[in-house]
Amino acid sequence: MFFSQRALQMQASPIRRLIPYAEQAKEKGIEVFHLNIGQPDIPTPRVFFEALEKYPSKVVPYSHSAGTRELREAFSDYYRRWDVDLDIEEIIITNGGSEAIIFALSVVADPGDEVLVVEPFYANYKGFAGMANVHLVPVAADPEKGYELPSTEEFEAHITPKTRAIIFSNPCNPTGAVYPKKDLLRLLDFAQKHDLIVIADEVYREFTFDGLEPYSILSFKNFQDRIVLVDSVSKRYSCCGARVGLIASKIKPLMTEVMKMAQARLCPPTMEQVGALAMVNLPPEYITQVRDEYQLRRDIVYGELSRVPGLSFKKPQGAFYLAVKLPVDNSESFVKWMLTDFHLNGKTTMVAPLDGFYATPEGGLQEIRIAYVLKHEHLKEACEVLRLGLERYMSLTGTIPAV
Repeated sequence: MFFSQRALQMQASPIRRLIPYAEQAKEKGIEVFHLNIGQPDIPTPRVFFEALEKYPSKVVPYSHSAGTRELREAFSDYYRRWDVDLDIEEIIITNGGSEAIIFALSVVADPGDEVLVVEPFYANYKGFAGMANVHLVPVAADPEKGYELPSTEEFEAHITPKTRAIIFSNPCNPTGAVYPKKDLLRLLDFAQKHDLIVIADEVYREFTFDGLEPYSILSFKNFQDRIVLVDSVSKRYSCCGARVGLIASKIKPLMTEVMKMAQARLCPPTMEQVGALAMVNLPPEYITQVRDEYQLRRDIVYGELSRVPGLSFKKPQGAFYLAVKLPVDNSESFVKWMLTDFHLNGKTTMVAPLDGFYATPEGGLQEIRIAYVLKHEHLKEACEVLRLGLERYMSLTGTIPAV
């Protein structure tokens, strides 16, 4: 039977591919602390459900292919808080941020073209690029420097005649790095020099810690003619399953092309847009409370892991992830072992191997991503289980004697 190279070359999700091992552990009665996936346990705002309950129609119709006018107007108002002036024609609602990224890659690059990506990167960028037949070219961020944005010289070294765009997330998934304005301006200058589009994934925009001020790349007025913004309600409002995102740009010809794709898939989900509208209209105080909660969780995980010998990591500045280098040869083998062979009082911890967040061969083999998305007491217990499991694993593999 024939299968396309597009399909065969796509990787399985590094976030989800080990779920069968977790399911088997649960079938044995073991509780699994899921730090492998960015699924917050913070309750979705009640207004989401209230909006659905109050929906007046007896029919769930198609919406406009760009999304409901009301939701696009709400997002337009929302972005004004970030010094970004977007007309509703410059916003298209998508089936989650995922579809927005697929649209962006498909519009800016032809099959076989190249898009630079700051590495490590959100693992699904690789899958989305595969669907668009676009080649991701990694530009490595240095873990020892807190995964800061690579130098202009490093980006220059990867430019070819096929380079069409740059993609990255800020704050970064999976590292928690936050790129300062001076570095983004440097990147935008580079993009302008080489006539590249900048695809900025700002799903975690508000989640910056220790007094760092969040902002949007579209607030750089002089570069709006080469910026494509990707956003989502999933993380901001703990509403991952609603699948409401958006793509926005001041580049009107680009948005005209995106609209063709939006029309081809008909529309984003109508009812989820109804609920999303209620959440986008929440006051800024809601986000402040959520951000403060994630900073507390960050501090808990950072403190707990700092007690574990042999780990290498930096304190993340944003999002809700932490990238850690382990003293093991292969982090995926360790993650599997934690699910199949280790538990503490009937509990184990699942994290995500980081190799799937790299395009560089053999990249991230010793690293993991931890999503600090659980309540404080669960995070502390999950980190303790991880610590003891790592000690036991290193003893069995001969890395160091068990403590």
